[in-house]
Amino acid sequence: MTTAVSANRMELLQIADAVAREKNIDKEIVLEALEEAIQKAARSRYGAENEIKAHIERKTGDIKLYRVMEVVEHVENHATELTLEDALKLKEDAVIGDLLADELPPIDFGRVAAQTAKQVIVQKVRDAERQRQFDEYQERVGEIINGVVKRVEYGNVILDVGQAEAIIRRDQMIPREHMRNGDRIRAYIADVRRELRGPQIFLSRSHPDFMAKLFTQEVPEIYDGVIEIVGVARDPGSRAKIAVRSSDSSIDPVGACVGMRGSRVQAVVNELAGEKIDIIQWSPDPATFIISALAPADVTKVVLDEDRKRIDVVVPEDQLSLAIGRRGQNVRLASQLSEWQVDIMTEAAESEKRQVEYKMRTELFVAQLDVDETLALLLVAEGFRNMEEVAYVAPEEFAGIEGFDADLVEELQSRAREALERQALESEKSRVELGVSDEIAAIEGLTSAMMVILGEAGIKTLDDLGDLSADELISQEDGILRGTGLDEEQANKIIMAARAHWFDDEEGEAADGTSEDAKPEAVESEDKPEAG
Repeated sequence: MTTAVSANRMELLQIADAVAREKNIDKEIVLEALEEAIQKAARSRYGAENEIKAHIERKTGDIKLYRVMEVVEHVENHATELTLEDALKLKEDAVIGDLLADELPPIDFGRVAAQTAKQVIVQKVRDAERQRQFDEYQERVGEIINGVVKRVEYGNVILDVGQAEAIIRRDQMIPREHMRNGDRIRAYIADVRRELRGPQIFLSRSHPDFMAKLFTQEVPEIYDGVIEIVGVARDPGSRAKIAVRSSDSSIDPVGACVGMRGSRVQAVVNELAGEKIDIIQWSPDPATFIISALAPADVTKVVLDEDRKRIDVVVPEDQLSLAIGRRGQNVRLASQLSEWQVDIMTEAAESEKRQVEYKMRTELFVAQLDVDETLALLLVAEGFRNMEEVAYVAPEEFAGIEGFDADLVEELQSRAREALERQALESEKSRVELGVSDEIAAIEGLTSAMMVILGEAGIKTLDDLGDLSADELISQEDGILRGTGLDEEQANKIIMAARAHWFDDEEGEAADGTSEDAKPEAVESEDKPEAG
């Protein structure tokens, strides 16, 4: 009998070991699940009010049960507490606060208890397996993974990636790419999330970094760090542009990525279902880089606006459609790759645009500086674009303009400053009329003109401004303050300054020990009993 019991106990350890290996989880987790299951069954046997602990001896498999009781001054629950007087009978040096373990006799598991124990073990093992999967794949976000198509549901592809399933959503597939059960494919691990049904692994074949990782696998120089991928812009399934640079002047980064007779780039093209790839050498000069990115179109001239991060690219009439590309694809990808807004125009359109700008600036200088048109045209021709430049540029900048002496320069700058002061007063008056708060006016980096624009957009309080993102403030497409010269760093500083009072309020609540949610409220009840 003893041998049989011993065998059963050893078998328990063997089962735990087998489950741990099969599910690829720690054996200790399985044993802890067994202990919890035994505790649950023992509580149903001895009473749920008792605090019962089970322990499985890790070497022999012996199971021991204990009832745990706390030593207290005044007993409120006889099932889990005992007085110091009673505790001293069991342990000579017992003190209040000690936990005493009283060993219980082993129990025979009934059918219901065994079923309950099984459910606990299964759930614990499943939770441990899910946690292992989450931890394993969370560390692999950003890698390429191989998988076998298990099924296709509503355009979403479910992959078997080993000890887990992963999903490629329809919008993350390459358009017009069809998958069948059993197909072996590669994909980019884009995200891993915890969900009720377990960790969900989201893959992508349309992500720009998928192409970058494929090149890293195909081009040893990229893997070794000699060549760096600076940026990728993709129109999945159609066309892509990738910018590369080399840290070794003797290695041509474009040639290395193309490979002998195009073998390397062709391997990536085949994986991406025939997507055409333009490999471009990166340049620190935005104009040079954008000209390369617009290849094969020929560029006549570029005009950069660094404050707004825009670039006008002038091309011959016969090159316009080539530069723009089908449905604007070429210029859109070049813009994404360079992170500049690229405007393509013909030489005739560029000339017309410049004439309009010259006329507007000339009229501005004539009106604000009270000068004749000839003098205003001279300023425009020398590159002065606004009143700030005239008012605050160093006087030496006027030295090259014919007929401009020191007295004229001083007078022009004086008039420009007066004009700016008038504009500031008018803007301040408009700001007050629009209801933009004084707190916003106190934020460093916001001009009166900017505050008028904010007021016209309904942004009037610190909370209104704090709720915005930098993109909502300065996006070239629809940003409220687009075109004002603010960059992303300045926009973020302004938004954080608007949010500063939020943190002051939280600190005040913490110091007070209360919050809005914690404040007592007067509760009125229709069913309140009447007196008497």
